[in-house]
Amino acid sequence: MTQHKIGTLFIAVLAFAVLSAFTPQDQKKGGAWNIPANYKSMKNPTKANDAELLKIGKGLYAKHCKACHGNNGQGDGPKAKQLKTFPGDFLSAEFKAYGDGELFYMSFVGRDEMPNFEKKITTDEDRWAIVNYMRSMKK
Repeated sequence: MTQHKIGTLFIAVLAFAVLSAFTPQDQKKGGAWNIPANYKSMKNPTKANDAELLKIGKGLYAKHCKACHGNNGQGDGPKAKQLKTFPGDFLSAEFKAYGDGELFYMSFVGRDEMPNFEKKITTDEDRWAIVNYMRSMKK
């Protein structure tokens, strides 16, 4: 093997090792959420496709959520790598199966590494705007 090929192979192996060290495969999946019944039955009082609320939700998401959950909600934000638990994928079937009230609870009450946001995002309108924005995400 020529030195050029050896160098290229070395760089490829090194790049793979570095990238592998920062992928979600090292993170565990969070356990089942224990969501109170009142949140499970909670209905979203806003329109899911309200353009103004989606704009508000997008801005709040960028400020409070994007660092861990990523641009498209796939759990690949820059802070996600520091977490022991994978932040989740908002595009997954599992996420889409949750009711709006369940997402409301998970997003603002939180648990473990998912912080409580009740004091940072104080109005229900803003909270529902974020839930609606998360629901609107696509690749």
